[in-house]
Amino acid sequence: MSGPRPVVLSGPSGAGKSTLLKRLMKEYEGVFGFSVSHTTRNPRPGEENGKDYHFVTREKMREGIDNSDFIENAEFSGNMYGTSKSSIEDVQAQNLICILDVDIQGVNNIKKTDLNPIYISIQPPSMEILEKRLRERQTETEESLQKRLEAARIDMELSKETGVFDIVIINDDLEGAYEKLKSVLIEEIEKVQDSKK
Repeated sequence: MSGPRPVVLSGPSGAGKSTLLKRLMKEYEGVFGFSVSHTTRNPRPGEENGKDYHFVTREKMREGIDNSDFIENAEFSGNMYGTSKSSIEDVQAQNLICILDVDIQGVNNIKKTDLNPIYISIQPPSMEILEKRLRERQTETEESLQKRLEAARIDMELSKETGVFDIVIINDDLEGAYEKLKSVLIEEIEKVQDSKK
């Protein structure tokens, strides 16, 4: 795959990945592209097929996995998620930095490929703050909230292992976290900007 070096962004639900990503994409419009993941879960209110996710059936997802169409896939809370090779190539073909928002399983799967991305982990300051953020969303049942918190505990532990991520950003202050994220990506951002001049 040619084009700018992709970015693998990982971290538990509620760590602030989406907030940071939206800000980055707004400040650097025309530099980043989002790899749209596939999922078997139902859309949440306001989510659009093809924009937020490719919402597919379990059968369709399994077929794609069997055909090696996915660079990574995982199952979480009874739903399947995955990143297709074609969704990354679509972004790179536009000379954009492809952002992949994946869980820790996905990170480990991508490490086995030749993608060579920049690995970034966004982590919450603590489990307590994470739980508060997730409860304030009011999008989870108590059962799914507990599953997310358990996954977050594992994610936070694994993010501390050496060599997994190029950088781990603790999102305790949005401004500080955003500046760290930008500083890690500025070299790739400038490459894309220069190529468009």
